[in-house]
Amino acid sequence: MRVRKLMVLLLGLVLLLAACSGGSGNPISGTQETVESKTNSGTDNGTSKEPGETENSGGEEEEVYRTPEMDFDLGGKTIKIVSWWDMTIPEDTPDNIQRKKNLEDLMQKHNFKVEYVAIDYGEYQEKVTASLLAGEPIGDIVRLGKTYTVPTLVKQDLLWPIDEYTKNPVAFNQKVTNEYYTYEGRGYGFTENQANLVQGIFYNRTLMNQLGLKPLQEYVNEDNWNWETFIQVAKEANKDTNNDGKLDTWGLANSSLMDHALYSNNTGLTKEDKQNLDDPATLDALNFISRIATEKIARPTEGGDWTEPGQFFRQGNTLMYAGALHEMSGMQTDMPDYDIGFVPFPKGPNATEYHSAEALFQALTIPKAVENPEQLLYIWEKINDIDSVYDYPDQASYETLFSIEDDLNNAKMVAPNMMILDHHTFPNLKYYDFVGELNEGISVSTVVEKYKSTFQAAIDEVYGK
Repeated sequence: MRVRKLMVLLLGLVLLLAACSGGSGNPISGTQETVESKTNSGTDNGTSKEPGETENSGGEEEEVYRTPEMDFDLGGKTIKIVSWWDMTIPEDTPDNIQRKKNLEDLMQKHNFKVEYVAIDYGEYQEKVTASLLAGEPIGDIVRLGKTYTVPTLVKQDLLWPIDEYTKNPVAFNQKVTNEYYTYEGRGYGFTENQANLVQGIFYNRTLMNQLGLKPLQEYVNEDNWNWETFIQVAKEANKDTNNDGKLDTWGLANSSLMDHALYSNNTGLTKEDKQNLDDPATLDALNFISRIATEKIARPTEGGDWTEPGQFFRQGNTLMYAGALHEMSGMQTDMPDYDIGFVPFPKGPNATEYHSAEALFQALTIPKAVENPEQLLYIWEKINDIDSVYDYPDQASYETLFSIEDDLNNAKMVAPNMMILDHHTFPNLKYYDFVGELNEGISVSTVVEKYKSTFQAAIDEVYGK
């Protein structure tokens, strides 16, 4: 990849020298205020762009907004950045080395220091929320989970709206501020991270071949990877291979797939301040969940906890496991004798593309008690406004995890289409009771009718209606 970049740069130099020798006298177009416009997927056809390549055929770069230079002195102030992990910028990649250098230059120019505060996740929400309510925030830049922030903390006027300061798409993820963390038309969360959580289906390619099943990638290539073919594959892998009257290989490790069913059909249980159980797409998802239960498609539970599906998959006798990409390295370590593949979670009837989702999304915020949020956002922008050496977000991670190009491309295809599922925003929604009844085989119509008013009442509690 770097060799290709070097070749492009050398070619550019040759062209520049040729132009100069021609005596045209024309200056090179573009300034430091124009950069390549980047997306999570690189280009529409899935190929990577090299520096200088853009979507338009004319070769001109798309202008990107940058906050004009600001001159201020913070008088030696220590900016506290709070999260449930240490957010110190590591020097592990060329991008992070540049960010670290930018921060050092900014600290000298604007006379401030930085302290990274890490609080254990188990006590994080309570401790941070208490500090905000007391008007004594634990930090200047504080990571907050969406489930307890929007709308709960925002409508109490505890956080600054920051969307007017996050317009630089290189330094700020625009979806986070303008879609995920919005309330009454304003954005309250931000992040420099352009990558998204990838969820999908991990599958045991070794077992697939042993069972003589059609390769799962072929379904994706044919654009025929949907709920019906998924159920078909799961059933085909439920086999009694030694003829003792008992299944000894299974097609699906997960007996509960609610979140996956929702995001793969482009829907959710809630929609802003309303329950969404009556929506046709949601009903389709619930019927899919019900079918998995009533037709006994998944491997039966053995009484384990939430980790049981992953443990089933690691045994090497279960074909598919629905999970998130951050689990893959652990599975590879635990399953050295198996070839693990990755495909998107199959599309539901209401989806035209493959999706991923996050149900416990988080982002950075600035408490209202902190002065001059525009200066903090300016600093954050200038730290993260870099010319990345990578062609797409999480490239280094993907290339480490995947040895097969199809698997890597599947992750790249899913990542830009991440949805946020908001049902955990409402403490009294009784989500697990709802899912439990569906998994017990109680009819969808009965469960929906029972929980519609419960869902809406839980939503109204949070929105103050």
